Amino acid sequence: MGESLSSVRNAVRVLKAFSSRRRDYGVTELARALGMTTSTVHRLLRTLQSEHLVEQDPETGRYRLGLAVYDLVAASSPGYDLSEAVLPPMTMLRNRTGETTQLAVLDGREVVYVERLQSMHSLRMFLDVGRRNWAHSTSTGKVLLAHLEPSVLDRTLEGWDPPSRTPFTVTDLAVLRRQLAQIRHQGWAHNVDESEIGATSIGAPVRDVSGQVVAALSVVGPSPRMDQDLAAIRQAVVEAAAVASRRLGHRGRGVDHAS
Repeated sequence: MGESLSSVRNAVRVLKAFSSRRRDYGVTELARALGMTTSTVHRLLRTLQSEHLVEQDPETGRYRLGLAVYDLVAASSPGYDLSEAVLPPMTMLRNRTGETTQLAVLDGREVVYVERLQSMHSLRMFLDVGRRNWAHSTSTGKVLLAHLEPSVLDRTLEGWDPPSRTPFTVTDLAVLRRQLAQIRHQGWAHNVDESEIGATSIGAPVRDVSGQVVAALSVVGPSPRMDQDLAAIRQAVVEAAAVASRRLGHRGRGVDHAS
């Protein structure tokens, strides 16, 4: 019994070692900081990793807090506003993928980026908060269009001649509608070269307490780098958006506006 409590206490000490001033650790330096043996810290980190409370950077081997930490925060503190709810999982997503993360809302046929965290790579996509882009040519925009009520989507698309940003931009409304139906079904959007040649993004919906999609969270980066681990990035985006939704009080499956 005493040994079990001691292990729990040590696991808590490991979690509390991470902070805004120190976001990641190697095993040896964490052991030194906590005054524990390296083998003990390594065992604790492996256990916490299995529960998604910490995660390991596959390139550096260093550990940081996992997305499950924010599930715990959401359970104890519902009712955040949008930015407050999304910034922590956005930060985790940026740290997890190394790429630029964005939060966007829909304004007519455009998306407005209301939050952005820059990539940690020297080669990055330079984007500004408050910047607008056409919804049909971005992963966030397609996510937001896909989750509109059918009547609202019809009014939004009616009479529209979507501009072409690149040769790969979808400008045929029939093709766009088919894409939106697929995005609504699968729960994420994938955009390659449609807004800017050489850029890839993946977006997922953020829902409020009622299940309505109120924003979209995305990762964007240079296509060659994103393509190396696209499936893992997609999973990370969907998970982070789900965490943000839970922080807004969402607990259900969401509102299905499929027609």
